[in-house]
Amino acid sequence: MLKKDFFKETIDQLYKELTYLVFYFQGEPYLNPDFLDMVQYASSKKIYTATSTNAHYLNDKNAKRTVESGLDRLIISIDGTTQQTYQQYRVGGNLQKVLESAANIVKWKKELKSKTPFIIFQFLVVRHNEHQIEEVKKLAKDIGVDQLRLKTAQVYDYQNDPNNLIPLNKKYSRYKKDKNGKTKFNGNNANHCWRLWHDPVITWDGSVVPCCFDKDAQHKLGSLQEQSFKELWQNKTYQHFRSQVLQSRKNIDICANCSEGVKVWG
Repeated sequence: MLKKDFFKETIDQLYKELTYLVFYFQGEPYLNPDFLDMVQYASSKKIYTATSTNAHYLNDKNAKRTVESGLDRLIISIDGTTQQTYQQYRVGGNLQKVLESAANIVKWKKELKSKTPFIIFQFLVVRHNEHQIEEVKKLAKDIGVDQLRLKTAQVYDYQNDPNNLIPLNKKYSRYKKDKNGKTKFNGNNANHCWRLWHDPVITWDGSVVPCCFDKDAQHKLGSLQEQSFKELWQNKTYQHFRSQVLQSRKNIDICANCSEGVKVWG
């Protein structure tokens, strides 16, 4: 778990060049008891802050603290409009908690007369919930969130799709069938990527990886425990990885099925 002191040291090192800070990677930010203190510290440095949550820990107290922290953007994952549909993707999740949490945030924004956070319902469109798109639009309006975003899903084993996640509606799919009926990635693997120059990920222990598609931090480019970010940003490992992307991006595992060059939002 990311420690508050290490976070502050990192922000103090970067804040003059840092404009946008995303507080999520492969975990639930509200599980960290220092999360909102970190948001407040980043906000005090005039950094735009954003996070994404499953909204199971946004009780009334945390909702108020979230608004007071200065968080600019809050994404709430809502991947179904009924418990039965929701739990097919969010295993063990409780849709009612999500809806109550969203209502808490909306309430405290009004109570505190705050313009932030900008609240987004994010609906990941997959096979079992694509029939609920109109229902989630109504739900978002009824609760009073600021925006609903329909997101296409990344499917790891898309050629076989063992969990039947790929939606039938092509508008919401990152994949398509070729003339032989084989499922193919609907994007392109051209040798470019903005993330390598604008969107690095710092993990809880200070490791730096190329982007959020390196979900298991397999492509470690350096560590802030060993060198400054400025040194790391220009080191040989980082430069080599960028060079690989510009020469043969399709041959890098985390790049072959990422969102670069594909429509993400429906």
